[in-house]
Amino acid sequence: MDDETEKLRSSESSFKLLVFIVPLILLSGFVGFVGSRNNWVFNVNLYYPWIWSSVPSPSQVSSFSLQTLPNDTDLIPVLANGTSPPAPLSVQFFGAPPSAISVTNMKNVSTSSVISKLRRGDALERIEAGLASARAAIMKAKESNEVVQDSDFISNGPMYWNVNAFLRSYQEMEKQLKVFVYEEGEQPIFHNGPCGSIYAMEGNFINNMEVSKFRTRNPNKAQIFFLPISITSIVHFVYESDSHDWAPLKRLVNDYVGFIADKHQHWNRSLGTDHFMLSCHDWGPELSKSYPGLFENSIRALCNANKSEGFNPTKDVSIPEINLPNGKIDRLLGGPSPSKRSILIFFAGGVHGPVRPILLEHWENKDPDVQIHRYLPKGVSYQDMLRKSKYCICASGYEVASPRMVEALYTGCVPVIIKDHYVAPFSDVLNWKAFSIEIQTKDITNLKNILMDIPQKEYIRMQNRGVQVRRHFVVNVPPKRFDVFHMTLHSIWLRRLNMRVHNTTEL
Repeated sequence: MDDETEKLRSSESSFKLLVFIVPLILLSGFVGFVGSRNNWVFNVNLYYPWIWSSVPSPSQVSSFSLQTLPNDTDLIPVLANGTSPPAPLSVQFFGAPPSAISVTNMKNVSTSSVISKLRRGDALERIEAGLASARAAIMKAKESNEVVQDSDFISNGPMYWNVNAFLRSYQEMEKQLKVFVYEEGEQPIFHNGPCGSIYAMEGNFINNMEVSKFRTRNPNKAQIFFLPISITSIVHFVYESDSHDWAPLKRLVNDYVGFIADKHQHWNRSLGTDHFMLSCHDWGPELSKSYPGLFENSIRALCNANKSEGFNPTKDVSIPEINLPNGKIDRLLGGPSPSKRSILIFFAGGVHGPVRPILLEHWENKDPDVQIHRYLPKGVSYQDMLRKSKYCICASGYEVASPRMVEALYTGCVPVIIKDHYVAPFSDVLNWKAFSIEIQTKDITNLKNILMDIPQKEYIRMQNRGVQVRRHFVVNVPPKRFDVFHMTLHSIWLRRLNMRVHNTTEL
């Protein structure tokens, strides 16, 4: 936080830019949010073809009546070991059931009722027909014994909930997904962001999205809409250091989204539910509350994916925090084989938040096998310690977001996650229990025994699986298939598959 404060002090002069930027954004005024509410009905059917649950979850959107789907226990997949995967997601929808897709039998999704409307030339129905077709293809792949082929993907195993469903979903995304990026807003607040530091995901994603093949300039062809806001840039240029005043930041977000809602029809037709924002800054969740519907309805792709702070896995996306000190991934990847790792457990980091003080109190300088440090000794390389270690602690600080999980995967160290209320990145696709260890805060005192009890063969399997899934967390320039940019888009695509937006006059 000291480094960030110093940066904020140095940027106070840049704050003056907003005197010119914000008035330009606000020239057209704002549309009444509530006034458009009754023209459209929005429905959600939670649809993860490899993770099904019939347990209803309370709605966070009080404007709609909540109904729950009937139990579909036959839809719950079974893993190779005979157990069912955890079901962190709930089945729910808002409003009346969609006319085109059966909400009681998602195994037999039909597009015929939607296709019949295409003769009317309705752009939205064309989009929904394509999504219905994708759902049907994914479900068929999930239930089929035939392996889905992909020349760029050879990984398999328990680190994926269902490889067939994932690959078919990914391929359908590549065929169909179109994202409309709103052009309003000026740099450096919008359409830009940091590509270095622990906030690098913001700038990398925004920059890649601006030139991506998934971008469309025609909003009528888009399934989803991106608000190109950089929360890190807003904090950097708007926040007055040490003021503890978030009002100007929230006002800026509110004004921007309000301007979008005023100028474009697409926000109001779904109340923002087919829109998404992305933030890796700790303040992203709080600033998403600035405009009605952004927090409750929109897809929020967040590094700080904390369920106790309102992160909702049924609509929000957890993305990894990746520290790129120089904006590059050079020399961050790779590590020795398991047999050449001499350290059992490693952690080094500042003492803040509720977890790390407990970790340091019990293990700092207590055991040569458990290398827990507040600060590394002079001349000791952090990256070298990661590469020498079998298990690397990924503990919460003030917030649950941390680059340590990705640092562990990059260097071939098995992540040991100690985070309460955290949703791991891409857990809609990845089974983190297959390549990481999760430990409760209360079990920190027994940390060494827990890890020592893991058989060597199982450790080697977890380590190998981590090396295989590492590709999904790599930052490539330009992006490559299945890397972190595409996995982020895929998680957003999955949330869009869960919903149907349509005009009430056609119900």
